[in-house]
Amino acid sequence: MSTLEIRNLTAQVLPNDESGEPKQILNGVNLTIKSGETHAIMGPNGSGKSTLAYTLAGHPRYEVTGGEVLLDGENILDLEVDERARAGLFLAMQYPVEVPGVSMANFLRTAATAVRGEAPKLRDWVKEVKVAQEELAISKEFAERSVNEGFSGGEKKRHEVLQLGLLKPKFAVLDETDSGLDVDALRVVSEGINKFQERENGGVLMITHYKRILNYVKPDFVHVFANGKIITTGGPELADELEANGYDQYL
Repeated sequence: MSTLEIRNLTAQVLPNDESGEPKQILNGVNLTIKSGETHAIMGPNGSGKSTLAYTLAGHPRYEVTGGEVLLDGENILDLEVDERARAGLFLAMQYPVEVPGVSMANFLRTAATAVRGEAPKLRDWVKEVKVAQEELAISKEFAERSVNEGFSGGEKKRHEVLQLGLLKPKFAVLDETDSGLDVDALRVVSEGINKFQERENGGVLMITHYKRILNYVKPDFVHVFANGKIITTGGPELADELEANGYDQYL
């Protein structure tokens, strides 16, 4: 059993140039996620949801100004980005980046080697990747294409979930994984998330605007996020209420 504890986390986003000023975004986030739990964070645009995801992962533009994030008792805010990944934290980005010149095959095996501490045996690895690709309806020729280069939105999101299944983290932070997905892709991606959770007993932090992915990935808790912090928490029924009535009552 693992635990991810976010305690009174505050953070600011740094400007793109020297003339700008840092802007405070997170204003005291408190949240505890345990193995096997699915937590959904819902909130309006600009509320700080993605900032929370990137701050947890260690994006350099987001500067922590207070609080701590404990993964099994260790404050991961003291760790570099790669160290956080090896500790068991995974981020699926809302807009996965393209990496020209690096094949998906090399990227996946290098990432698995870094996280697992040793290179997976090639024969076992090929079989593992093949099964994972089939489950997510990913064609085998994608292995030789550059990371996300020329991929559609749905293809990028399926490859994010492919990484999730192969890297087997303790906790997955999924930043609007449902954005840009058609009905079929949404179902496939959701099944991949559910299989990760079933196989690894992983914890999931699902950041989303809409309830539709929560019809497939069932949350244990739903949190309303506004003004840089969680302002109320409920069960799955809270997502139904937000879908029907919006966020105004909580702002």
